[in-house]
Amino acid sequence: MRQSPNDPVTSLYVHVPFCARKCEYCAFYSEASDGEVIERYVRALQREMDLVASDLRPNTIFFGGGTPSLLNLRQWESILQTMNRLGLGGAAEWTVECNPATVSLDKARLLRTGGVNRISMGVQSLDESLLDRLGRVHSRGTVFKSFDILRAAGFDNINIDLMFDIPGQSREVWKKTLTEAVAMGSEHLSSYEVIYEEDTPLYAQLNAGEFDVDENLACDMYEDLVTALDAAGFQQYEVANFARRGLGDVGIPRRACHHNVNYWRGGSFYGLGPSAAGYVRGVRTKNWSNTRLYCEQLEQGKRAIESREELPPMARAGEIAAFGLRMNTGWPFEQFQRVTGRDLSTEWSGEIRNLVERGWGVRDDQQFRLTPTGLRFADAAAELFLR
Repeated sequence: MRQSPNDPVTSLYVHVPFCARKCEYCAFYSEASDGEVIERYVRALQREMDLVASDLRPNTIFFGGGTPSLLNLRQWESILQTMNRLGLGGAAEWTVECNPATVSLDKARLLRTGGVNRISMGVQSLDESLLDRLGRVHSRGTVFKSFDILRAAGFDNINIDLMFDIPGQSREVWKKTLTEAVAMGSEHLSSYEVIYEEDTPLYAQLNAGEFDVDENLACDMYEDLVTALDAAGFQQYEVANFARRGLGDVGIPRRACHHNVNYWRGGSFYGLGPSAAGYVRGVRTKNWSNTRLYCEQLEQGKRAIESREELPPMARAGEIAAFGLRMNTGWPFEQFQRVTGRDLSTEWSGEIRNLVERGWGVRDDQQFRLTPTGLRFADAAAELFLR
């Protein structure tokens, strides 16, 4: 729904930019951990929370990274105390991303007691050689151990992140990983095809001819993913996201990541931390992708915002249309009208017809959505809706 000028924002993203080591594929803003810099970051983050708290009533919170679980107990205690003091705790869904190598029982219990009720664990693979290939710092065994620790700490909503089409990954190894991941019994699973971003080691290796990309293999792996998770009782609700079956209030699985659903439906959210993006009352912001500069700005009592952008209404509506088509339900026309004030069925009628004729889309009187084939190529389909 379009946000009233007086309504507080109900979604909060916090970026924690520290990692033990940069992964081979990662293009997100992150840096190797440094004790003094982390301490300074935590203080700056608390200052930024102070600056926006009066306009926040979080229903969903997501701490992403980087590696949020890299923060130590004392640092997490300090952050949680600040959030409680400012009335930012107690979200219906509060996710923290974890690397299996940085999960301890004490830390997991602290997070759970502090109000965190969902963990997203960056597994990526259960094959030792592929973990090494990606530059991950955890082992296969650590994944299972960390999962058990999270359960022991009381977490009953855990997501497992996997990657496919990793250089050197065979279809057989991928199927084995899926079987083992499903057997762990998580409530949610996300899986992404490797993307070769500029300024990453994998991109350089691809350009140097060290390996080739097999699009047919990637398509087969995606089909394996969808088939295996459907058989295991998961419902796909977005291109790369699957939750245990059981519908919530709006036809989305109860165990879906509702924080991400807010993104895909064009909702507002605050983004805190270095490089974090936010979208509040039609204005998109991005913080500086520099931890030291971020801290300096907050130490001077101001937001560390590098850029602000307000898209024209039609451009923003096209962007919302594109994001929402990543979801299996697509866009109900009435809902799109409520969110954007635009008529998807008429103002994008040509694009809808194009996708239907290709076999990538299905339209009826109530909604437009992508077919399974269309979802596989959702990025290409979405580009048609941008204005």
